[in-house]
Amino acid sequence: MKKYAVLDYSHLIGMPGFSETLLKNHFTLYQGYVNNTNKVLETLEAMLREGKQAEYEAAELRRRLGWEWNGMRLHELYFENLGGDGDPTKAPTVMKAIEAQFGSFDACAKDFMATATMRGIGWVVVYQDIAHGLLINQWINEHDVGNLAGLNPILVLDCFEHAFMIDYGLKRADYIAAFMKNIKWEEVEKRYVKK
Repeated sequence: MKKYAVLDYSHLIGMPGFSETLLKNHFTLYQGYVNNTNKVLETLEAMLREGKQAEYEAAELRRRLGWEWNGMRLHELYFENLGGDGDPTKAPTVMKAIEAQFGSFDACAKDFMATATMRGIGWVVVYQDIAHGLLINQWINEHDVGNLAGLNPILVLDCFEHAFMIDYGLKRADYIAAFMKNIKWEEVEKRYVKK
């Protein structure tokens, strides 16, 4: 079985508003998701070869795969949409869609930040519904609960404590402000599917 590789995001070290300690800890956490995704997939493959795919343990591993996989992939999307200068004009197609739906970028950003300051742990994802053209600011509780099936994630924000507590303590709003200043809008533009 081909293994998933831990991707290198060390180029983000030095990014304003994110300490080296915070980022290195976050990279280590992400590495754990990649390693655990590979372990779960390897174990499931071995159980299939042994004819044990219908056993209780296989069922529980399939449930666990959603947690590990989404933890891996959401972190990759998060790190990849960081490292920019926060200039939304670098995503002109996305800006047109935002303005058509929300009336302005500021209205969409306000909704995104309000979603991100909800109590709890999780993620905030701007999803694109390719079939209907809507953009949806969605809260994801945990990694495997709240993902909207069939939608395209174009911007991802980690709202688990490990993403901000070292630098910001309980001041999540300050972390979100730093995130907004570091969005790599060119990456968001690449993810957006033009109709």
